[in-house]
Amino acid sequence: MDLPMFPEYSSEIDAVRDMVNRFMEAEIKPVMDGYEQRREFPRELVRKAGEAGLYGAVFPESVGGSNMGYLAAAVIQEEMVRNDVRFSSCNNQQGSTCPSAIYFGGTPEQIEKYVPNLVAGKTIGMMSLTESGGGSDAAGNMKTFARRDGDVYRITGQKMWASMANETDVGVLLAKTDRDAGAKGVTAFIVHPKKFPGWQATPIECLGLSKSMRTNIVYLDDFVVPVEDRLGEEGEGFKIIMRTLQPGRVGVAAKALGVARRCFEEAVRYANERTLRGQPIGRFQMIQSDIAEMTCAIEASRSLVYKAAMMMDASMAHNRMAAIAKFHASQTAKFCADKAMQIFGGYGLAEEYPVSYYRAYADMFFTGEGSANVQKIMIAEDALGYKLADRHHGKTGLRDIRKDDPSKAR
Repeated sequence: MDLPMFPEYSSEIDAVRDMVNRFMEAEIKPVMDGYEQRREFPRELVRKAGEAGLYGAVFPESVGGSNMGYLAAAVIQEEMVRNDVRFSSCNNQQGSTCPSAIYFGGTPEQIEKYVPNLVAGKTIGMMSLTESGGGSDAAGNMKTFARRDGDVYRITGQKMWASMANETDVGVLLAKTDRDAGAKGVTAFIVHPKKFPGWQATPIECLGLSKSMRTNIVYLDDFVVPVEDRLGEEGEGFKIIMRTLQPGRVGVAAKALGVARRCFEEAVRYANERTLRGQPIGRFQMIQSDIAEMTCAIEASRSLVYKAAMMMDASMAHNRMAAIAKFHASQTAKFCADKAMQIFGGYGLAEEYPVSYYRAYADMFFTGEGSANVQKIMIAEDALGYKLADRHHGKTGLRDIRKDDPSKAR
């Protein structure tokens, strides 16, 4: 299937980009610093973003989405990050990993019950896979265990880097139901931390990251999950979550692109304002060299991210391209953040300039949804013919958000 040329310049995508920028300017940028200073979770802002449609682009209208697609979702995430990267921290939980996992692996009843409120920003979502000893080998080192006890499961263990786990109303959590079965022993659960006992989320202090939208350690002590909130069958959790991470990977790539663009814009502005020896420092060739390299890197990343999103919209095999896009965009974010810091000099360390914390988010997106080294392994093994990245496309038996609407199957 041929991809359309230059869809980022279509009137629809232009309208999406303009809508996001107007929303961020009006609703988020004037107040976000206050939430950060108070270390207060901006629940009302999340609700407003949901009402504006910023979380539902890939979902059908039957569950509260706009059905605009993955390219529109990528542009939304890119522009939200470019405007305020701190507020964008909940994008995945509200519009990607959490509702997508439920959509891919849930029953029609589970989808109807949970997805609309997540994309509307009425409930706060979460997705928890990683553990302290797991990292990139999430299944092999997973210690969290779910024990069946009549009509409930009781989950015991510990999770790491669970964003919004201290605020979440409903989330998706992975645990072993068979300790000896490897990836096939992993099961996914829909969890309600505020409804059932045994859940303790402790925010992790992260230098440079948001103080209002936190990532957490989660301690689970016989945490209760009713059987009807199991997501899919026992042993299907890893399949569901790997399918979920594919679009999530493109979403993080779009966020990294937003970081790169904001760092570039700040560097250009500062290079034109800061004077040395009677002229803007942008007149010096070393600064111009940095600006040129940043420009080229951003344009290359933009093309890769948008291509991956377009392939998902066309229901084409996209895991390989998602890995390429994520790797390149995360490299570009780090590169542009570092160059911006060099152009700002000592002022880049001052909290009054956003490059001080955009650099921290560049590091985070370098790791999130699969580290750079994991993407490189996937890309290299595909190129060498050892393990094709798209070998599972169309074979998981899970829904395709772009083609399968569970409401129409009733």
